[in-house]
Amino acid sequence: MALYDVPAPAKINLFLHVTGRRPDGYHLLETVFRFIGLYDTLSFDLRADGGIGREGDTLPGLLEADDLVVRAARALQQATGTRQGAQIRYTKRIPSGAGLGGGSSDAATTLIALNRLWNTGLEREALMRLALPLGADVPVFIYGKPAFARGIGEILEPVSLPERAYVVVQPPQSIPTASIFSSPHLTRDSDCITIAVFTEWQTKNASESSNSGGDFFGRNDLEPVVFTQYPAVSAAARWLGQQGASVRMSGSGSCLFAEFVTQDQAEMFRGKILGKISRESGGAEIIQNAWACPGLTDHPLRSWTRN
Repeated sequence: MALYDVPAPAKINLFLHVTGRRPDGYHLLETVFRFIGLYDTLSFDLRADGGIGREGDTLPGLLEADDLVVRAARALQQATGTRQGAQIRYTKRIPSGAGLGGGSSDAATTLIALNRLWNTGLEREALMRLALPLGADVPVFIYGKPAFARGIGEILEPVSLPERAYVVVQPPQSIPTASIFSSPHLTRDSDCITIAVFTEWQTKNASESSNSGGDFFGRNDLEPVVFTQYPAVSAAARWLGQQGASVRMSGSGSCLFAEFVTQDQAEMFRGKILGKISRESGGAEIIQNAWACPGLTDHPLRSWTRN
């Protein structure tokens, strides 16, 4: 038995406010997660010996014991007592150190897929509890819907989002999340808001139709720290602004995104910036890659897990 080419989508944070810090060092956040149509893919072959093996696009130097995919598989084994194992192969398209949640998404897809392959029968909430120790944003990928998140990112409420498309831009820079959250320059006192405030703002702005989808709600509190410590990200944001795009950083960076009303608009803007980069001397020093992605209504595996 096997499951092949199982998708693990990227996420973006439409805004990200840091509202405090717990005694254990974890930060309190408010954010809206949205999945986008940029995917890693994973394949799972059943192993009868109980072993968990991995192959494919792993990060250089990443030990198997530290791999979130392997840790997720072993957590499911331990929680359910299954004696089954899996050989896992994955293909990475979501860049690492980019604020797009690639590693977290891979871990969530592993939990969902192996729960199905092993027939272990855990429901969504049980899988989300297994996911949280792997990382604060792993549960949202199992939750499976666009979500307003509080706490350390684990308190989730569904939020309705309009159809939108995004151009996601990767500067030539990878950013370790821990270094941003540990910065003494990070402000941690943003006012708390409610989902109603965000929903009201969306309603007022739903009719806007422009090349870049209008203004963003709120802000990303991590941006000032990243822009100061990583000038390549700041330079990419400035350059994209010069091309007429309002951009925001996702998560702790380094990726930036611009919002568009339609996929066609996003494709056109991606073509425009890639064409200009190719003509400019040193263009590759500004942008390493860019994707035009639809915003997803739901996680593609949401139906694989029972409520």
